[in-house]
Amino acid sequence: MTRSIAHSLKITTSPLLPGLALCGVLTGFAFALQWAEELLFGKAWLEALVLAILGGTCLRSLWAPGARYHAGICFSARTLLEFSVVLMGASISAAKIVSLGPFLVPGIAAVVLLAILVSFGLGLLLGLPARMALLVACGNAICGNSAIAAVAPVIRADAKDVATSIAFTAVLGVLVVLGLPLLGVAAGMSGFSFGIFAGMTVYAVPQVLAATAPLGTLAVQTGTVVKLVRVLMLGPVCFVLSLLARRLPPEEPDGSDVSAGPALQPSGSVPLVPWFIPGFLGMMLCCSAGLIPLWLNAPLTQGATILTVFSMAALGLGVDARSVSRAGGRVTLTVVLSLVGLGVLSMLLLDLVPLT
Repeated sequence: MTRSIAHSLKITTSPLLPGLALCGVLTGFAFALQWAEELLFGKAWLEALVLAILGGTCLRSLWAPGARYHAGICFSARTLLEFSVVLMGASISAAKIVSLGPFLVPGIAAVVLLAILVSFGLGLLLGLPARMALLVACGNAICGNSAIAAVAPVIRADAKDVATSIAFTAVLGVLVVLGLPLLGVAAGMSGFSFGIFAGMTVYAVPQVLAATAPLGTLAVQTGTVVKLVRVLMLGPVCFVLSLLARRLPPEEPDGSDVSAGPALQPSGSVPLVPWFIPGFLGMMLCCSAGLIPLWLNAPLTQGATILTVFSMAALGLGVDARSVSRAGGRVTLTVVLSLVGLGVLSMLLLDLVPLT
C-alpha cells in the first residue's frame, strides 16, 4: 500500500518537477543577489521579489522553456501565488482595514468602474474591436490576467485577443512594479498613501507585494488590502458583462499576433471570486480574533515571502519582452493610455476622498 501511494504521488508530482526546479533556481538566484546587495551596499535596492521577476523575464526573452516545464511554471505562478496571498492574511487584522477609513471601499469601486469606462472608450476610439477593448479595460482596471481570463468566456472573446491582452498586461505589470517605488519615493509619499496608490494601479496581488516592499510594512499591508478589495469587483463586473454580452457586435480581426507564455495562458473557467480571497479573509479573521499564536507570525510571514518570490519568478517566465513589438500599435496605445488613466484616477482618489 505504501508503494502504491508513493507511485501515485510520483505520477502526480513528476510533471511539475522541471518547472518547479527552474523557478526554484531563479528564486535562489534572486535571494542570493539580494544578500549580495545587502553585503555590498548595506541595503537591498532591488529586493528578491523584483529580482525574481527580472530574472524570469530575461530568461524567457532569451529562451522559451519547453513543454515539460509548463506544468511546474503554471503551478508556481498560480497555486503558489494564491497560497502566498492566503498566508499574507495572517498579518492583517480587521482593525487595520477599519483604520483605512469608511470611504475607501466605495472609492475603490468608483475608480474601478470609471477606469473600465475610460479604457473601453479609449479602445473604441482607437479602433479596437469591442471585445478586445473590454478585455484591456477589465484587465487594466481590476486584476490583470485573472480579470482577462474571467471576462473572456463571459463576452466570448477570441483566443488571440485574450493572448494579446495577457501579454501586454504581463509586460506592463513588470514595468509598473519596477517603476512605481521610484515614483513613490520621488513624490515623498507615506507608506499608507503609497500602499493605496500601488493597490489601485498594480495588476496582480503578488506584484503589489513587490511594488510596496521598498516603502515598508505599512505600504505592503495597505496595498494588499486595497488590491483585494479591487479584485472583489471582478464578480459584479462579470455579472453585468454577462447581461450585456449579447449586444456586442461580431468580432473582427485586429491584426495583432502575440502569444502568451506558459504561466499566462488562461485555463478553463475562472470563478467570479477566486478561492484565495475567502482564504485570505479567513486568515485575517483568525488574526483579528487572536487565534494565530504569536510564535507563528514570523514563519507565516517568511513563508508568504518565499512563495511570493517563487511565483514572481514563474510569472517572469511567462513574459517575453519582445511580445510588445509584435502587437498592433492601436493595442499598445490603448493599454498604455489606460494604465495612465488608472494612475490619474488613483491619484484623484488620494486627493479627493477622505481616507481616515
